[in-house]
Amino acid sequence: QQRAQPSSGSGFIIDGDGSILTNNHVVKDAESINVTLNEGRTFKAKTIGTDPETDVAVIKIEGHDLPTLPLGDSDRLRVGDWAIAIGNPLGELRGSVTVGIVSAQGRSYLNIYGGTPQFQDFIQTDASINFGNSGGPLCNVRGEAIGINTAINTSGQGIGFAIPINLVRHVAEQLIAHGSVRRAML
Repeated sequence: QQRAQPSSGSGFIIDGDGSILTNNHVVKDAESINVTLNEGRTFKAKTIGTDPETDVAVIKIEGHDLPTLPLGDSDRLRVGDWAIAIGNPLGELRGSVTVGIVSAQGRSYLNIYGGTPQFQDFIQTDASINFGNSGGPLCNVRGEAIGINTAINTSGQGIGFAIPINLVRHVAEQLIAHGSVRRAML
């Protein structure tokens, strides 16, 4: 007998229409998605599109006076820049904020719990990321999203990974416009 298995993750609203960025592995196979904002409002969400190859997903809620997070420029990141991870670690600690630095860029060949994306170009940070932080923003000191928290190294501490926001922006635009990502093949 199959049983419903609730899970949790994080995300952030990027526009006044209620579009939310998160990870594909957070919403994959979900029968229903509920979004709870930090101030307590809860919304039903629908999936706009997912991209397993980059582990990016866009979901949408209907609401008004929604808090949005501006997107930064991940191409301007440097090793040593401050990194602020925000999310819902362990599914119980909504609105948690941890601080670290950008430890490296361009990390690839990672085996990620929940599904390994084909295209990997991760930001590595020592800002504490735990289960449940997936889909939440990695921010700079200006309060701009520079990535999406995606993965941790379960055998080590202080090693977390985020998808660069410039890659996310490109994927999200296609998901919103078409519901999927169109890639050229040679």
